[in-house]
Amino acid sequence: MKTEDFTAIKELLSSPKRIAIIPHRNPDGDAIGSTLALMHYLNSYNHDAVVVAPNDYPEFLKWAPGESTILKFDTQVDISKSKIAEADIIFTLDFNVLNRTGEEMGRFLAESQALKIMIDHHLAPDDYATYMYSDASMSSTCEMVFNFIENLGDSDKINSDIASCIYLGIMTDTGSFRFSSTTSRTHRVIGELIDKGADNTQIHNLVYDTNSYNRLQLLGRALQNLKIIPEYNAAYIALSQSELDEFNFKKGDTEGVVNYALSVNNIKLAAIFIENSSEGIVKISLRSKGSLSVNELSRTHFNGGGHSNAAGGRTTLSLNETVEKFIAILPEYKAHLTS
Repeated sequence: MKTEDFTAIKELLSSPKRIAIIPHRNPDGDAIGSTLALMHYLNSYNHDAVVVAPNDYPEFLKWAPGESTILKFDTQVDISKSKIAEADIIFTLDFNVLNRTGEEMGRFLAESQALKIMIDHHLAPDDYATYMYSDASMSSTCEMVFNFIENLGDSDKINSDIASCIYLGIMTDTGSFRFSSTTSRTHRVIGELIDKGADNTQIHNLVYDTNSYNRLQLLGRALQNLKIIPEYNAAYIALSQSELDEFNFKKGDTEGVVNYALSVNNIKLAAIFIENSSEGIVKISLRSKGSLSVNELSRTHFNGGGHSNAAGGRTTLSLNETVEKFIAILPEYKAHLTS
């Protein structure tokens, strides 16, 4: 984003506005952290800012400061639509295509005449926003929110609540700072967040050390289901609806499980396929190492997208058919997987 864009936004925000802040469907730590951090920042200037999420999110994110104020579009339809319809400004965070909020909400956002501002770190953004802060090299949208506040000249506005929300998103989207998108700048930002009141130990414990017995049992089943395709250095896990039901599956219980498949020695491509019978789909998470872009793979074959080494998708095929399709396309990517 250009300096003049930040100048224009600062002028835009110089008087109180009604603002809706939108994360993607099935929001993760980066989506929740970035939207809440921005909400706290904007409300410190007496704006009427509210986060409207497309749907619910995992329990391990519900400690985040301000979380109780988030509206859920799918269950609080009238008030959610009212907040969006009344908004002078709509911020969209951690996604760059409006249908990532779901069909109905995406359509409603597209019809809104509010000025739109995008802050996002995914590839191939749609051109729907007046101001676009889009950078696929960034570790997380939360790090971008930190930069956004800094570029508005308001680093001193980052209090412990904002710092905790931003820390949450950076920590989760970098895999606890181990992914290649974690730069020296990211670590300097983390240092500032701790100085401003983010309790790094507590945040890590609240996200990663609150597992239920059923969640760990489901992880065990997922690891039992792990399959290796050695000739393509690929691995996958498939979980059926009946297996999810057996362990009383809750939203977020399969978060990060695909990374276990990627951690196997010599594996360069990992996938997890999760059956969702109520929606009639199979949800897919893809991870890779090296030159293989799972963003491209997912966009081409699984109606999804994301980052070069981390992406998601979905199919309306059966679970078995989805696995068969995944195996069938591997020869297309052999050069990336075996070099």
